[in-house]
Amino acid sequence: MTVSQEAAGVRWRPHVAVLAFGAFAVGTDGFVVAGLLPAIAASYEVSVGAAGQLVTVFSIAYAVLAPILAVLTASWSRRTVLVAALVVFAVGNAVTALAPDYGLALWSRVIAAAGAAMFTATAAATAAALAGERERGRAISMVMLGVTSSLVLGAPLGTVIGGVLDWRATMWAITALALLAAPSIAFRLPTTTGGTAAGPRDYLSPLRDRRIVAVLATTVVAFTGIYIPYTYVSEIFAPATAGGEAMLAVLLLVYGVAGTGGNLAVGRLADRHGPTRVIVVVTLALTAGFALLPLATGTMVAAVVAILVVGTLSFGVTTPQQHLIITLAGRGASLVTSLYQSALYLAVSLSGAVGALGLEWWGAERLPFAAAALVLLAAVLTYATGRSGTREARSGQEAGMIGV
Repeated sequence: MTVSQEAAGVRWRPHVAVLAFGAFAVGTDGFVVAGLLPAIAASYEVSVGAAGQLVTVFSIAYAVLAPILAVLTASWSRRTVLVAALVVFAVGNAVTALAPDYGLALWSRVIAAAGAAMFTATAAATAAALAGERERGRAISMVMLGVTSSLVLGAPLGTVIGGVLDWRATMWAITALALLAAPSIAFRLPTTTGGTAAGPRDYLSPLRDRRIVAVLATTVVAFTGIYIPYTYVSEIFAPATAGGEAMLAVLLLVYGVAGTGGNLAVGRLADRHGPTRVIVVVTLALTAGFALLPLATGTMVAAVVAILVVGTLSFGVTTPQQHLIITLAGRGASLVTSLYQSALYLAVSLSGAVGALGLEWWGAERLPFAAAALVLLAAVLTYATGRSGTREARSGQEAGMIGV
């Protein structure tokens, strides 16, 4: 992306704050539907399992459409992409709110996912470009703050609205959030371009970099591990919560608050120490946290402490990973951030499947060990990728010296 030095160095925070608000709307939609499933199922006279396919369809559509839409909108200004994304997202949610039958509701989630996929990936790349290289991590963490805030605030509020009024009212509220964010981006965000060359071949060139492919693969491994304990938190901590929904809600709230703090902290650390080092340290610490998790499932106090630790660390991975992949991609940042989002949603899907197998084979008490193994593998892969990149850089420098 091309932005002025003035925008990159001085005035990026207000613009990125607007992007964070849009991310809050998109994130709320991603998290709140799970809490509305019983009401949706009753409305359409289907099972809760069938209603749950609204979440599955959204995730799959998001993962598939993110890179496709990034390529199709490569020549657009980022402001145009962001506004269009929010409009598409709002239309999708409005159709969901109006859908008279289950089939149309499923299709509407594809529309909403298309808008969400366009927005989140573009927002991260735009924030990084506006802030400049020195403050890239902080800018990305601010956008991600919108996502983590939706987990802490948006999803619970949406669930309350659905309980007091109707689940359709929640979808209308999310639609309104998106439409509120769109004008601010349209009129306040500086004009930036995708920074692509003339053709798709040039736009896809970052995928020739083995380090970028390695980061994407590591993302799938890391977040499959990270999402296993989150997806099955009710089963893992059943001894502490005694199956009570109120106690489970407390754990989820602590997880979200801790994740918000962890996300903000790692943005500064990635700027100061480099993203690769931060990713390795956080994933190693998270490996230990998951490995020790079974010791903290017996009482509520221990469970809260454990969730506080793993929540902070779990949200400490995505910002430095995006920082790293944007740095490696250069002009292809928009594409790689969309692929990164696809990798995340693939990991969400895999975590459910892997976790289900783990529950059947090993039981809930051993499930955190599977998560620990995957996160440890991610740490090893990140370290190896970093070493490989260092060797390539040194080889390039030596070749240049020989040429001189």
